[in-house]
Amino acid sequence: MLDPKSIVVVGGSNDVRKPGGKIVKNLVSGNFKGEIHIVNPKDTKIQRLKSYPSVKVIPSSDLAILAIPAKYCLDAIISLIEEKHTKAFIIISAGFAEAGAKGKEIERQIVSKIESINGCLIGPNCIGVINHNFKGVFTTPIPKFYSDGCDLISGSGATAVFLMEAGMLLGVKFANVYSVGNGAQTGVEDILEYMDLNYEHQTDPPIKLLYIETISNSKKLLKHAASLASKGARIAAIKAGSTLVGSRAATSHTGAIASSDITVRALFKKAGIVYCSSREELLSVASIFNYKELKGKNIAIITHAGGSAVMLADELSKGKMGVPQIKGPYAKKLLSFLNPGSSINNPIDFLATGTADQLEIIIDYCEHKFDFIDGMIVVFGSPGLFDVENVYNLLSIKFDECKKPIFPVLPSVVNAHKEINGFLKKGNINFPDEVVLGKALAQVFKTPKPIITNIELPQIDRKVIRQIINQSNNGYLGLLETAKLIDAAGIPGVYQFFESDKEKFLSKLEKKLFPIVMKVIGPIHKTDVKGVILNITSLKKAAKSFDELMKIKDARGVIAQPMIQGLELFIGVNKEEGFNPTIVCGLGGVFVEILKDISAGLSPLSKVEIGKMVSSLRGYQMLKGTRGKKGVNIETFIDIIHKVSALVEVAPEIIEMDMNPLIGTDREFKAVDVRIRIAH
Repeated sequence: MLDPKSIVVVGGSNDVRKPGGKIVKNLVSGNFKGEIHIVNPKDTKIQRLKSYPSVKVIPSSDLAILAIPAKYCLDAIISLIEEKHTKAFIIISAGFAEAGAKGKEIERQIVSKIESINGCLIGPNCIGVINHNFKGVFTTPIPKFYSDGCDLISGSGATAVFLMEAGMLLGVKFANVYSVGNGAQTGVEDILEYMDLNYEHQTDPPIKLLYIETISNSKKLLKHAASLASKGARIAAIKAGSTLVGSRAATSHTGAIASSDITVRALFKKAGIVYCSSREELLSVASIFNYKELKGKNIAIITHAGGSAVMLADELSKGKMGVPQIKGPYAKKLLSFLNPGSSINNPIDFLATGTADQLEIIIDYCEHKFDFIDGMIVVFGSPGLFDVENVYNLLSIKFDECKKPIFPVLPSVVNAHKEINGFLKKGNINFPDEVVLGKALAQVFKTPKPIITNIELPQIDRKVIRQIINQSNNGYLGLLETAKLIDAAGIPGVYQFFESDKEKFLSKLEKKLFPIVMKVIGPIHKTDVKGVILNITSLKKAAKSFDELMKIKDARGVIAQPMIQGLELFIGVNKEEGFNPTIVCGLGGVFVEILKDISAGLSPLSKVEIGKMVSSLRGYQMLKGTRGKKGVNIETFIDIIHKVSALVEVAPEIIEMDMNPLIGTDREFKAVDVRIRIAH
C-alpha cells in the first residue's frame, strides 16, 4: 500500500474532470517511479499511457485504485487477487455501506476477499492516499511532501481537502494523507496503530491530525495515541457527530449531562489528544505544534493593535491562561524605548507607529528580563503606513533565538500580502486570527500528557460485587442491592429503610433517628415531583409526610434517612457503547443539571487524573472552603471517585450510576442517594 512498485488505475480516463482521469494525472505529475497500468475498455491510450480493456490482461500490480461503479468492484478485486497477485486496494467509488443494504453486502464481500489474502483496503468512498511515493487521489491541492510535516488521517475526503487547502495558506506542511472513507477494513485507529508501531521520532512526521466520524475501536485509539505521545508525537483531532445520548438521557442525572461529546473528550484527554471542534481550530493547534512548546501558562501579548489585543486577552482568560501585569524597574526601562502613548502593562501596545527595532527590544525583555512570562504572542499587521517586511524578518530570527515560544498573528492579508508570503516561504506559520489562536493555545496547554502505565485501583470486595451483579436483572438495582454494592466498594452510605406500608414504616422509626428526610420511591427525579421532604422531627409529621408522598404518581413506597449536613456533591457513571465507562464528578443536589459544573474522565482512573478532574471544577473553591465556611476533605472525595472507578472495572455491566447527593464535610462523606443501572 505505502510503497508499491506498480499501480493499476481501474477506471482511468482521459477526462481529468472525472476521478479516474484525475488520479492518473496526479500519479504522473506526482512523479511516481513505478509502473502505472490503466484499465479502460474504450481507449487504448490514457494520458499517453497504455490502457488495457480489462484487469484480466494487465501485468501484475501491487496496488489497485478503483474508480468504477460499486457494482463492478467485487469482480475486479477477485480477478486482481487471483490472477494479478494484487494485495493493496484503494476504492474511490461510492455506493457501498453508506448507500444501503445492497451496498453494505458488496462491501462485506470485498473486505472478506481482501482479508483472505492478508491484504489491505483503504475506502471505499474516499479520495485516496498521498505519501512520499505516490499521489493516489483524485483531488487537489497536492501538498509538497515534508518529512517533518503533518500526517493527516480523515474519515471524510472532502474535509481532508478543505484542511489541506486552508493549511497550505497558513504555512502548515503535510506529509502523509489518508482518507479512509467508510473504513470498511482500515480505519483511523488502524492507521494510527501502524504509525505507532513503526514510529521513529527523529525521522517520522511528529504531528498527527485526525478527523474522526466514527470511533470503531476506542481501546486501540487510546493505546496507540498514548503510545505515540509518549514517543514525542503530538496529536490533535476533531470528532464529528458527538451529540446527546437521546432517549436514555432522561433516565438519570448522569445521562442528562454526560453526552457522547463528554465521553470523547475524556478519551482524548486520557490519550493526550488535543480536542478540536472545527477545522480552523485543528489547523491552529497544528500550527502551535510547529512552534516551541509552551512550558507555562503566562503569555505576553505584544501588539500595535489594541482591539485585537483585548479580544486575545479575553480568550486566553476564558481558557484559564495568564496575561500577567508587567510592572517594576524593567517595565519602566522598557517603556523608555517606546513611543509616547505606548503601554507595557500587558498587553504591551507599542502603537501603529511601532518599529522592528522596538519590537526586538520588547521580545528581548520578555525573553530575558520578565521571568514570569512563558511565551509571547505578537500581533502585527500593516496599517498601510510603512513596509513591515523587516518586522516579519525579525520574527523569523527571534523564533530561533528565543527559548520561549513566539506565536505570530499577522492579520493583514491584503495590506501585507507580499510580506506574509515571504514570511511563509521561510518555513514559518501564520495565525491570521488572534481569538482562534487564543482558544487553541489554551486547549493545547491544558491537554495532559497521557498516563500509559498500569493504573492501580483500590482493593474492593470483588466476590460480593460479582455475586450481586450476576443475580440481578437488567435495569435499575433495588435499594438493598444498591446499598450492598456500594458497601462492597468501600463507599460510605447512610442508614436507611424502605416501606410501602405506613404502619410498618412508623413502627421502624425511633426517636434517636430524628430529624429525618423522607423520599418517595418510584419516580426517577424525586425533586421534580416534590418527592423529598426534609427535616421531619416527629412521628406525627412523619405520618403526614408518608401520606403526601404516597399520593405522588408512580409512588411505590417511602424511604427514610437521617438528615445529614454538608456540601452536596455528585459522582456519576455513563457507559457509551464501545467505550470504557465515563466517570463524572461535580457539585450535586438539584443544581447538577442546571449548573453542569462537572469534570469527566475515562475509567480506569488514576488518583492523579482524578485530582486534576476535581481541581478543574469551577466550584473547586467551595470544596476547599470559602467565606468562613469549612470545605470538604478533598482527598476523601478523590478516594471515593477512585473506588467508583474500581467498581465499574469489576462490574462493567454498570451502564449508568448516580451518586447524588454525596454529602461531604471536612471529616466524612456519606452517599445519600445512589441509583445504579445495569445491562448484561
